[in-house]
Amino acid sequence: MTLITAPEKLDLYCPSLTEYKRRKSITINIGDVAMGSDYPIRVQSMTTVDTMDTQGSIDEVIRMVDSGCEYVRITAPSVKEAQNLENIRNGLRKVGITVPIIADIHFTPNAAELAARIVEKVRINPGNYADRKRFEVIDYTDASYAAELERIREKFIPLIKICKEYGTAMRIGTNHGSLSDRILSRYGDTPLGMVESALEFLRICEELNYYNIALSMKSSNTQVMVEAYRLLVQRLDQEGLKPYPLHLGVTEAGEAEDGRIKSAVGIGTLLEDGLGDTVRVSLTEAPEKEAPVARALIDRYTKRSPHAYIEPLEKCPINPFQYSRRDTSEVYNLGHLNVPRVIADYSNIDVKEYDDLKSIGHFFLPVPDKWAMNDQGADFFYSGKKAIPFMLPNGLKEILDAEVWDKQEDKINRFPLFSVADWQENQTLTHAAQLNFVKGDIHQFSSAFLSSVKDAGNVVLVLSSDNAHAMAEMRRFFYRLTEEGYKIPVVIQRNYQAYSTDELTLYAATDIGGLLVDGFGDGVLVSPIFESSEEQKLKYAATFNSVAFGILQAARTRMSKTEYISCPSCGRTLFDLQETTAMIRKHTEHLKGIKIGIMGCIVNGPGEMADADYGYVGMGKDKIALYRGQEVIKRSVHSSKAVEELIELIREDGRWIDPAEVEVLN
Repeated sequence: MTLITAPEKLDLYCPSLTEYKRRKSITINIGDVAMGSDYPIRVQSMTTVDTMDTQGSIDEVIRMVDSGCEYVRITAPSVKEAQNLENIRNGLRKVGITVPIIADIHFTPNAAELAARIVEKVRINPGNYADRKRFEVIDYTDASYAAELERIREKFIPLIKICKEYGTAMRIGTNHGSLSDRILSRYGDTPLGMVESALEFLRICEELNYYNIALSMKSSNTQVMVEAYRLLVQRLDQEGLKPYPLHLGVTEAGEAEDGRIKSAVGIGTLLEDGLGDTVRVSLTEAPEKEAPVARALIDRYTKRSPHAYIEPLEKCPINPFQYSRRDTSEVYNLGHLNVPRVIADYSNIDVKEYDDLKSIGHFFLPVPDKWAMNDQGADFFYSGKKAIPFMLPNGLKEILDAEVWDKQEDKINRFPLFSVADWQENQTLTHAAQLNFVKGDIHQFSSAFLSSVKDAGNVVLVLSSDNAHAMAEMRRFFYRLTEEGYKIPVVIQRNYQAYSTDELTLYAATDIGGLLVDGFGDGVLVSPIFESSEEQKLKYAATFNSVAFGILQAARTRMSKTEYISCPSCGRTLFDLQETTAMIRKHTEHLKGIKIGIMGCIVNGPGEMADADYGYVGMGKDKIALYRGQEVIKRSVHSSKAVEELIELIREDGRWIDPAEVEVLN
């Protein structure tokens, strides 16, 4: 099989890598709510009620609109659901709700053609609109591939004509996990394959002068998702196609903190570069919980410009369409092949006893008289100006401000943090032999300073920023290190208000995750800003530590816990996704590093699970299919026994650990 690869030319994929500018797109009309760069970034979500439940759907849409949804998507898996969209729409109009309705279509062109006559927009998935996935590898010739495109053209043109006639908008929405066998055979399981999947359909639309189109490139893998959107923008420009608006989303993000972090890593990274005209945050929660999260992500950019000047770039010095970790030297246990390290900031917390370290995953067990650490045990502990008053547990090293560290007897388990000025000018402070941290920003880390520490072999930089456009400024510094060949490891440091859930979870995931998905960062230091009691500070410390590990996991740079790729539910879902996800999590959350896909139906089944190790997929009322990767292992398992069967499948693979054997630390 010969794969088609992406072009080598690495043009900019956004208006600017250093100045916040929103990408210019055409305007498309979706009912009375236009979308495009001349309008605010829109919020949307999707119903979970069975589409045949008219009143239930109406009630849910009302709750969604009240929560901030500007577009509402409803699944139409067959003609009967497509027909019932009219009843739902009419019911909404009777109570004064005029929100545009989007029909979500998979596999059924006839349902799409009917829905396009009723609602304001239809969403099609090019991976399954005209294809059936059989997981076959096909060796296409150019002629046979062209014949396939003609077959797709014949199936797709009727929908385009209807949309033109009725003024209906369309989203061509590629999903990473549901690429067709045809695309996979020619382009592989790649961002390029995702982009080409959409472009094949888009070119047909442009042939017929139909332009009322939005595009999306969704994946549950944040690296793939970001790369695909970037490549899409570049390819549109290269081919002279119109700059269509972009719908942003991370599929199957999950629930609670993990779902919000994963969504922010993917969506926030693109928003930072001015990409995106509408956002949907896919959480395994009630749909009205999604819009406020999307709004919090979007609102951060309403006043982003103007911001402090960042030196511009003519071209991107890395390949933005393929993940590659920045090449660094190893200093102590940071950089090179080491996973990014987590530094807990306790500089404003008065640590007095062993239990104060529970918040960052280190536990003292009195009976065996030893320390233990869980999967989210911090690697370093920054205590600032006050050294910890007891012996440190194994696996945890302390960082102190340089002037305090210099006075300590134990310099083996403690390391100094210098300012750039102190490192260069304070001759009274000694340097550690193994590891020194030097904190500064892009301006303080001058070329002269970098040259002076280039070959030191014992320096790690702690990079911060006060710029309102902080992620771009910090990324500019990483670009400089790359361009000039510096291999010094870098820890990313950011400050966030401890009492603001959105600011911590969403902003930190955007600022830090946006760097990690480009291969930048050898550690993270997420620092709280608070005025609280010591007890509250320790609770916040636990949250900050959890968020740091969550960002690393969402960016696919350090796996520290079980990952759940769970869809947000819709009218196709055949069981209670929230309840089932909670049940599966309860039995499997101790299985570090395993990825489990939990999908409501076959549409969001083996394809949408993408790189999950195991899958739990609805296939009928009370019937579950269990997958190993993308292979069906057991069919029609009754839901009452499905979790047990899933555990047995994991056990057969030698990957099961009995919870009783895992030391539970609370």
